[in-house]
Amino acid sequence: MSESLITKKAIAKGFKEILKNKSFEKITIAEITAQCGLNRQTFYYHFQDKYDLINWIVYQEAILVIKKDLTIENWDVKVLELLSIMKKDMHFYQITLKDIAGTEFQNYLFSVTKDIFIEMLEHLSSDSKMNAEVAQLMNPEKKTFSAEFLSYGVVGMIIAWAQDGMKQSPEMITKSIKEIINGARMFAVSRYFQELTRA
Repeated sequence: MSESLITKKAIAKGFKEILKNKSFEKITIAEITAQCGLNRQTFYYHFQDKYDLINWIVYQEAILVIKKDLTIENWDVKVLELLSIMKKDMHFYQITLKDIAGTEFQNYLFSVTKDIFIEMLEHLSSDSKMNAEVAQLMNPEKKTFSAEFLSYGVVGMIIAWAQDGMKQSPEMITKSIKEIINGARMFAVSRYFQELTRA
């Protein structure tokens, strides 16, 4: 691990400790650096401000986990891992999604889930048996629209779960998301066979 990464992790840890007892708006850079035994100059060498710090934490701890080695076969394992991380650090992620960097976090999740849905739709449309009419249903514009539609639903479920206190287990939410994705896949397949019977 590089010295820079070690320092960033120390700053993040100190920030999280203060956040347990103080609102984000009232936390100062001086408090963060004092908490981890560093000076202000060191903080500003690594981060522009508190928002930059919190975005880095979310990206390192959550987004990279789900993006690393993500495939259409293991996406549910990755989602479970992400939700488990969020549940373990519930206070931090609730504050993040509610008041601070929620939009950026949601955008990250949206981008990742959209890619999964596009890959799933492309897999279906690459079927060599698919006729021209069905391929038309899977044209790039419609694929993108469908992937975005489904992504908003999945990300919405994750955000609502977090903001509602993460009452359901990560396993239960992952199962619900998996049902949505499997339902979307079955819907696409059923459209495929309907078009075949009309041909």
